[in-house]
Amino acid sequence: MKKILFAALPVAVLALAIRSVSDPLPIGSPIPNPEVKMKDITGKEVSFKEAKEKNGLLVMFSCNTCPVVKRYQTRSNEVCKYAMDKGVGVILLNSNEAYRGNGDSYDDSKDYGKQNGYSWHYVMDENSKMADAFGATRTPECFLFNSEGKLVYHGAIDDNSDGPEAVTRKHAIVAIDEMVAGKEISMKETKSVGCTIKRKS
Repeated sequence: MKKILFAALPVAVLALAIRSVSDPLPIGSPIPNPEVKMKDITGKEVSFKEAKEKNGLLVMFSCNTCPVVKRYQTRSNEVCKYAMDKGVGVILLNSNEAYRGNGDSYDDSKDYGKQNGYSWHYVMDENSKMADAFGATRTPECFLFNSEGKLVYHGAIDDNSDGPEAVTRKHAIVAIDEMVAGKEISMKETKSVGCTIKRKS
């Protein structure tokens, strides 16, 4: 019996070691860890609860180094500004913990936010804790919450990661419009396409 137990032990340890990121938040879920403070590029600390506005909150996992994020930058700015104009708070998270010394440090993020005209929150997700809580895997990746703090849309900004010219549907903007109008979200989930979040092993 002891031999069987010891033989099974390495398998259990291996299973823990290769534990995958949890599945993404299901639609209808509340905002995870709403009161946890995160360091913003302004030097202040902010929580999801504080970032949320009267009509909801747009959470976007992003970074400074991903080529897809850079291709999306104009469109990311567009949807962030659009959300704010509609009374929806905006917060971007840099969860690339393994890249803090490779372009995704706090100082790098301050510079990136300034270069791209960020007028919304851009915070550091220490040890990718929020990415794990959300089940986020990509940059960019959007999670839209309504005025009650419930998830109504998760996925991509739009339907073409190559460039704005070929976009036929602006998923996040459509979801914001439907949410603010009190309508059912017509497309609640789409596939996020981008770089993987660089978690520390």
